[in-house]
Amino acid sequence: MSAGNKISKKTKNNSGQGVLRIAMAQINSRVGDFRYNTNKIKTQLKKARKMAADVIIFPELAITGYPPEDLLLKESFLKQSKKALEKIVPHSKGLVSIIGFAEKKGKGIYNSAALLGNGKHIGTGRKMLLPNYGVFDEKRYFLEGDMPTRFSLNNVTLGITICEDIWEESGPGKVLCEKGSVDLLLNISSSPFHKGKGYVRKKMIQQRAQSYRAYIAYVNLVGGQDELVFDGQSMIIAPDGKILAQGNSFNEEMVIADLVITPKSNKKLSSKNKIRSYRVPTNFSKQKNYPPPITPTYIKKTELENIFSALVMGTQDYVCKNGFSKVVLGLSGGIDSALTAVIATKALGKKNVVGVLMPSPYSSEGSIKDSLKLAKNLGIETLKLPIAIAMKAYNKILEKVFSATTPGLAEENLQARIRGNILMALSNKKGWLVLTTGNKSEMSVGYCTLYGDMAGGFAVIKDVPKTWVYKISHWINREKEVIPKSIIAKEPSAELRPDQKDTDSLPPYELLDPILLKYIEKDKPSDEIKIPGLSTAEIKKIIKLVDANEYKRRQGPPGVKITPKAFGKDRRLPITIRRGEN
Repeated sequence: MSAGNKISKKTKNNSGQGVLRIAMAQINSRVGDFRYNTNKIKTQLKKARKMAADVIIFPELAITGYPPEDLLLKESFLKQSKKALEKIVPHSKGLVSIIGFAEKKGKGIYNSAALLGNGKHIGTGRKMLLPNYGVFDEKRYFLEGDMPTRFSLNNVTLGITICEDIWEESGPGKVLCEKGSVDLLLNISSSPFHKGKGYVRKKMIQQRAQSYRAYIAYVNLVGGQDELVFDGQSMIIAPDGKILAQGNSFNEEMVIADLVITPKSNKKLSSKNKIRSYRVPTNFSKQKNYPPPITPTYIKKTELENIFSALVMGTQDYVCKNGFSKVVLGLSGGIDSALTAVIATKALGKKNVVGVLMPSPYSSEGSIKDSLKLAKNLGIETLKLPIAIAMKAYNKILEKVFSATTPGLAEENLQARIRGNILMALSNKKGWLVLTTGNKSEMSVGYCTLYGDMAGGFAVIKDVPKTWVYKISHWINREKEVIPKSIIAKEPSAELRPDQKDTDSLPPYELLDPILLKYIEKDKPSDEIKIPGLSTAEIKKIIKLVDANEYKRRQGPPGVKITPKAFGKDRRLPITIRRGEN
C-alpha cells in the first residue's frame, strides 16, 4: 500500500489498486444552531464533490455542535438533530460522508456517526467508549454503542470510530483493524485543546496507525464553545506513522489527500468479535480526470503561538456566538489587562474594543501613561473615568458603620467594586460585553475581588498562570513593542493602597505558580510539594488559600481553558468542606 497527495487522476490497475480521495472538513459548529450547522455541512459537501472526493468526514456531533450538554435531555433537541440529518442526506450524492449527530434510538441516546452515500442514509456507527473524566460527562447522556462499524467501497474497507474510541489502544479501532480487516480507519472527533494536547494527540494517533497497521484519517472540531476551545489539527497517518496530510490549528479548512490503496486480502474477523458492516455502492476507481487535491499548507506553531491562538479564538467565538459585537475592559496599567486587551483586539478588531481607565488617588501616573500608550499601540478607544468622587460617596455612606475600625481590606475592595459597577453600567447602556482580566494564579488563591474585578461576562485569561502571562507578553513583543516595556517590567500591584505590591500578600509568582501546578493540576498533597525558597508552612498557607476561595471561583465568569486542568468542568470541588490538612 502506498499513498500520495499529488495525483491528478483516478485509476485502477491490474493489481486491484484504486485511488481513494478523502476529505476532512475541519469546521466550527455552533451548539444548538441546527440551521447554521446544516448549511455549513451542505457547503462542505458541495466543495468536496467539486474536488471529486470519494469520502468526506466531519467532526463528532457536527450537526448539534459540541458539547451540547443537557440540551440532549430535551426531546425537541433530539428531534431537531434528526430533522437536520434528514435535510443533509440528499446533499450526499456523488460521495460518501460520515457526519456526527445525536441519535435517539428507542429510549436511549447515542453519540453517533451517520454513514451517507449517494443521497441515502446507509447506516450508523455508534461511539463505544464514552469519556467521563475532566471536561467530559458523556455517560450522563449517551449509551455505549454495542459493536464496531465498518463499510466497504468496492474492495476497500473503512472502519468508523468516534473520538475516545481511538484513545484506548485495545478499543474498537483494534477490533476493526485486527488481521487486516480494515484498510483505512476513520475517526471523527471533538477533542478540546490545552497546552501540549496537540503533541500528545498526534503521537497517540501515530502509535495507533503503527499498532493497527492501517491508515488513519482523523478529523477534529475547531472553534470555541463556552470555556472549551477546539484546535482542529486533523490528520491522515500512514501505517508506518508518517503524517501524509495535516490541518492547521485553530483554522476552519478542508484537508484533502489521495491514498493509493491495495485492498488487503484477509477481511475476516475472529468469530469472537461482532461487527456491523455495510456496503456502499460507490465506484471510486473509475477513470476520472480532475485537478490535484488542494489543501492548505500546514504551518507548525510553537506552544506559545497555539496558546495565544486558543485565547483569541475562544474569546472571538464566545463574544460573537453570544450575539455581542463589542467588548469593554478596565485598563489598569498592569500586565494582565494589557494582555487581555491585546487578545481582544486580535479577536474582534480594534474598533470593537474599549479600554476604560478608572484611576483612584492610589493610581500611579505611570500606570495611566502606560495604559494610554498601550491603547495607542492597539488603536483602541479609551474612556477615562476617575473614581475618587465615588470613593468619597461610599466613605460618607459607611462613615458611621466603619467609624470604630481601621481602614483596610474593605475600603480597598470598594475601589474594585466601584470599577466593576462602572464597567457593568457601560455594558448595560452600550450593549458591550465586559471582559475581566484576572489570571489563574490570582483566581487560585483568591487575590481578586468578588463583584469587583471579577464582575463581567468573560474572563479571557482566567486559566493562564501569571508566569505564562509574562511569557505570552514577551512573545507578543517579539517583533515590535505592542505591550509597553514599562508594563512588563513593573512589579505587579493592585494599587488599592499606597506602595502596594502583590508580594505583600503572596510569594513571587515564579514560586507561587509551581505550587499551584502541583496542587491543582497534578493533585499532589501538601506534604509532597517542595519548592526551593519556600518553607512547608508557606506552602500550606497557599494551599489553604486555594481551598478557601472555591466560593469565589464558582461565582466568576467563564474563560478559555488552556491548561490540562482548569477551574470549572475540569476541577469540581465542593465549596463547603472541612478545612483540614491536605
